[in-house]
Order: sequence, then structure tokens, then C-alpha cells
Amino acid sequence: MMIGKKIIETDPVTIPEIKEMLEKRQEAHELTYEQNLVLDHAIKFAKLDSETAHKLVDELADIVKKTQAVKLTDIMPKDMSDMRLMFAKERGSHKKEELEQLLEIINQHREEEV
Repeated sequence: MMIGKKIIETDPVTIPEIKEMLEKRQEAHELTYEQNLVLDHAIKFAKLDSETAHKLVDELADIVKKTQAVKLTDIMPKDMSDMRLMFAKERGSHKKEELEQLLEIINQHREEEV
């Protein structure tokens, strides 16, 4: 139980956005052990810069939920089998045309990978 702490808002963020947030925080304060672990992970796995990731999430969120758009942006699936795996546990299936459209949008941004 946390005293005096209240969650005001939750919003999914991409790995590149987390990386940017922690790098800014690192300039001002020393990071905790956990924050350093997260930053190391973000540095290793961020496939886009923060701005490009944000644009991609916005484009994908027109077709799928924002949480799904963030997952797609973080993982950047390369083909239809990867897309199907990502949505395998989701309720309700997406049409093949939707998945192809999502993959096409992701591929347009793949050229901007870090």
C-alpha cells in the first residue's frame, strides 16, 4: 500500500519514448537500479526514435486500440505470421486486410529504424 500516491492517468508508451524519458531524467538525477535496468533494455530494443514511434502509434491507432498500436511499434513485426502471433490471444480477430494494412504502415516506418 502506497500512502499519498494516486494514479491519475495511465497511458501506454513505446520503448523509444521510455528511453527518451529516462535519458532526460538521468541528466537531472541519478537513476535507481530499476530505472537503469529499464534504460539498458530500452537502449537495446528501441527500433525507432521517439518521434517516429509516436507518429507510427498515431497511424496504427486509427485501425487498432492504442495498446495494440504501442505493442506493434515496439516489436515491429516483419511478416503476417508475426502479426498473427501478436494478436493470437486478443479477443476478436482482425481481418486479413486489416493485418496487411497494419504491416504496410509498419514497413513504411521500418526504413527509419535506429
